[in-house]
Amino acid sequence: MPDITDKLVVITITRDEARVWATGMQRGMNPTKIFAPPALNAHHFRDDPKHHGRGDGPGVPRYYEEIVNAVGGASEILLIGHGHGKASVMLHFIQYLKRKHTDLAEIVVDAIETNLIAMTEPEILALAREWFHAHSNV
Repeated sequence: MPDITDKLVVITITRDEARVWATGMQRGMNPTKIFAPPALNAHHFRDDPKHHGRGDGPGVPRYYEEIVNAVGGASEILLIGHGHGKASVMLHFIQYLKRKHTDLAEIVVDAIETNLIAMTEPEILALAREWFHAHSNV
């Protein structure tokens, strides 16, 4: 993993995978991909009472910790996610950061909900660049 000290990191997160752009938002930059464990994507017809509907089923902490390990040292994190309400993995990830990694939760500068499934990586980077230009002090 490249050195990301004092850099803005862009993370897209879905229930299947997270993509981390730690080296920049320029055209053609490739993300590091982190895949969710297969058990995470299994559909259940009944909620497990141990999980109380929080979205923290088997494999979730391991998936989230892999993302956390990929962004250590960043100065700012821009999250881009898919889904709304209880279906939003991005929201669950933010809640996880607030509970387990408050230092990272504090550097999340924004969380953008969009239809990630319909977007290409260049479109995601363009969205991140637009956000950056709208929020930079330049």
